[in-house]
Amino acid sequence: MTRYDAALFIGGTRFIGRHTVEAFLEAGYEVTTLTRGEHDDPFVDREGVSNRTGDRTERAALVDARDAVDPDVVVDFVGLHPGEVREATTVFADARYVYVSSGSAYAGGDVPMREGETALHPCEPDQEEDDSAETYGPRKAECDRAVFAAAEDGVEAMAVRPMLVQGPHDYTERFGYWVNRVAEHERVLVPGDGGSLLHRVFVRDLADALLLVAEEGEPGEAYNAADRSAYSLDRSLELIAAALDTAVEPVHAGERELAAHDVEPESVPLYTPRPALVATEKLAALGWEPTPPAASVAETARAHVDGGVTGPESSLDRRTEEAVLEALDDG
Repeated sequence: MTRYDAALFIGGTRFIGRHTVEAFLEAGYEVTTLTRGEHDDPFVDREGVSNRTGDRTERAALVDARDAVDPDVVVDFVGLHPGEVREATTVFADARYVYVSSGSAYAGGDVPMREGETALHPCEPDQEEDDSAETYGPRKAECDRAVFAAAEDGVEAMAVRPMLVQGPHDYTERFGYWVNRVAEHERVLVPGDGGSLLHRVFVRDLADALLLVAEEGEPGEAYNAADRSAYSLDRSLELIAAALDTAVEPVHAGERELAAHDVEPESVPLYTPRPALVATEKLAALGWEPTPPAASVAETARAHVDGGVTGPESSLDRRTEEAVLEALDDG
């Protein structure tokens, strides 16, 4: 295995990046993060970690970081627009470049979705600079295509496609919604029959995957990152309850019961009407070993409780949830 020493992270101080910094430090890297300085830096005064302030949308900031760090590896956490990835793969053409993509790049349809087989979203030119949630998947797909194009030009560029990421320091609080419900209430409303399958990945496992792909990945390839064992919403509640040494009763509601209270099933975190699963053999072939769900959920649940996480502000409020539960009891 080739030895790499210097890593530059574009982003890297919030959630996924925070854990990835730790993984790279443990592997012996010197890590530099390039951020706009808008969030607290958890690595201030941390040996082996330095920070540069700059806007990744400005080529000069990327060039300055490249010249100062001379990175062997670049991990790009915050590439949201294809032009940004095209610029980065040009500036860092002499480094191993790992782009953090998303399972949302897939157009869907396959169960499971496979790298190189399942179609990616098309991305129209007017979508490339858009910032709406509706164009997120197409933009990520076009960013992946930018990675593949760079690899064809000789850049050691790769993409990693995580499914929904959960773990400590998750500022999206999507899994935290369910942790809070289980911690605070005996009965919890679950859309559908509880079997909703949205593939997920533990953040520390994703950090290990990014390190592994940086060192062992094949240029021009994409790698799905998700737990080896997918588990349903009901199973999530069971695992959370076990971690918190409590009990919970999931109460299922269909679209009709939810609609009576103006609740859209998809507005509830982690619910998906169709299975969203990816194949993970490709990453496993590099030697990746994900944490068993019981252990990863336990660590995540305890961290969310300790951190007072309650869920996204847009989540289903408890008053409405109780109204649905009462209607189901009376029904």
